[in-house]
Amino acid sequence: QVQLVESGGGLVQPGGSLRLSCAASGTIFSIIVMAWYRQAPGKQRELVAHITSTGDTNYASSVKGRATITSDNAKNSVYLQMDGMKPEDTAVYYCNTILRVDRGRLPRNYWGQGTQVTVSS
Repeated sequence: QVQLVESGGGLVQPGGSLRLSCAASGTIFSIIVMAWYRQAPGKQRELVAHITSTGDTNYASSVKGRATITSDNAKNSVYLQMDGMKPEDTAVYYCNTILRVDRGRLPRNYWGQGTQVTVSS
């Protein structure tokens, strides 16, 4: 079994910063990509940023320039630093990974339980 555990959510003032962390544990052979998604009330879940095992990154246009995604392959962890937070960043943020649990298995998608981020004064 693979588990993703997120931390770092909470209340942030507009213009403030936040750092989310996510650690994958369990039987992991190789991680292909790790990502952060978010879902605001009444909206669909959307990709915030992803980082591949080789370090390539991609960001949603809404956070580009304000967000930085990094990973620590040795710790099977991914981080999201967000600066210049806006009220529209308020959402539940989910950690996501696509990984193999075994050399002979196809990659599978795994999700964390989500962490609430609220941007408000």
